[in-house]
This record gives sequence, structure tokens and C-alpha cells, in this order.
Amino acid sequence: MAKVQRKLAGLDPVWQRILTEAEQAVIDEPLLGGLIHGCVLHHDSLERALAYRLAQKLASGEMSEQLVREIADEAHRADPGLGAAARADIMAVHDRDPACHRYIQPLLFFKGFQAVQAYRVGHWLWTQGRQDLAYFIQMRVSEIFGVDIHPAARIGRGIMIDHAHSIVVGETAVVGDNVSMLHSVTLGGTGKETEDRHPKIGDGVLIGAGAKVLGNIRIGNCSRIAAGSVVLEEVPPCKTVAGVPARIVGEAGCAQPAMSMDHLLPNAGTSAAE
Repeated sequence: MAKVQRKLAGLDPVWQRILTEAEQAVIDEPLLGGLIHGCVLHHDSLERALAYRLAQKLASGEMSEQLVREIADEAHRADPGLGAAARADIMAVHDRDPACHRYIQPLLFFKGFQAVQAYRVGHWLWTQGRQDLAYFIQMRVSEIFGVDIHPAARIGRGIMIDHAHSIVVGETAVVGDNVSMLHSVTLGGTGKETEDRHPKIGDGVLIGAGAKVLGNIRIGNCSRIAAGSVVLEEVPPCKTVAGVPARIVGEAGCAQPAMSMDHLLPNAGTSAAE
């Protein structure tokens, strides 16, 4: 089995790296051997490892670990895009979060990554018409991780949510690819309006800690939202907005702000995040 696992992993560089890191982690910290074997080394793919890890985190007296794992396994078998998105998310976290030094860390320890992967399972359930089960996944993600993402929201690949506490993403929100956001971000509505009522975040957008983006507005590709801002109007591509209410204060500062994670405002000497 180990030889087969290694052969398959050789075709999957992200999973291969996680396996290598897992083996070294067991050597470095034997007290975590049971956790690492259970979460990583006993599985033949990242998808199976993810299903196991999510089941461990989301199971409760209302739904057993085995049932949650079967649901996640079913979702990954039916939609290979979930695994591809997870790999892109792992790489995004590793590349953009200076606290992440190994690919194995998001899988084992980072609730932002885990919450997004659980959302992806819930979203798959939603698209299959299994809305009550999707709501259950949303509830457990909110209770366990402090991240509340409606299962109908659409979120792209290469997502990095740093710290991830108190994230809220509404039902009709859309988040593009390669987006980075920090804790306490809200993508919400402006009242009791129905139908399409939440923000549309373009590709490569950087959203600072505590920012609120409200209403059915478009945030242009590769723009930056400063920490603590309240955005109520559309933002053109490649701009930086700040304030309450937010206003354009300059250019984005670089071609890919979500990749660089540069929160400095133009002509400012202090960080606009954290």
C-alpha cells in the first residue's frame, strides 16, 4: 500500500510534499504521531485526507464523524474541482502567509483553510439541491471555526484567509480567484433586500482586517481595501480604497496586491492591516 501511495503521490506534487513533511513531522515531534498518521499518512490522496480532517472537526452529537466523512468523500468523488481548489488554496496560504512554512500546516492547523474546504463541500451540496445538509455544514463551520460562509456563495481558487476569525460571506456574494482577506471581513448586504444583494469581489483582490463590503457592488480585479474600511460603492480595478465610507486613495501599488500582501497605504508609513 505504501508503494502504491508513493507512486500516486509522485503524480501529485502538492500531496507528495505533504507526505514528506508529515514523515519529518513525526520524527520531529513524536507526540503528534497519532494525529499526523491519522490525518495524513493513512490516506492515499489529499481528497481522502481532507474528508477525514473535516469529519474530525465538524462531527457532533447531531452527526457522526463517519457520516460527515462520507459526505465529504462523496463531494470530492463527484467534483474533482474541489481537490484542485484545495491544492490551489494550500499553495496560496503557503505563498502569502509568513506564518506558514510547510504545506502540511493548513491541512492540520489553519482554520481559514479548513473552513474554506468545508464551505466547498457545503456549496457542492447546495448545487445538488441538498440545501438542508448544506445549511448544517454552514452551521458547524460557523460554530467550530468562527467563519460564516453561506453555501450558495461562489468562491474561486487560490483563496487565503489569514487568521479567519469572524469572516462573514453572504448568500449571493461572489469571490474571484487568488483573493486574500484577513480576519473580521464582512461581505454583506445593506438591509432586508432579497435576491442579488451581496458584493462581487474580483480576482486578485486584497481585503484588510475588519473591512466591510456591503451591497451588490463590484470590487475590481487587483484592488486593495484597507483595514477597517466600509465599502458602499463600486471600486475600479487596481485601486486602493480606505475610510468610512471608503474612498479611492490611490493605485493598488503593485500588479498583484493579494499575492504581495502589502497593506501599506500610498504615502503612509504605517500598515493598513492588523
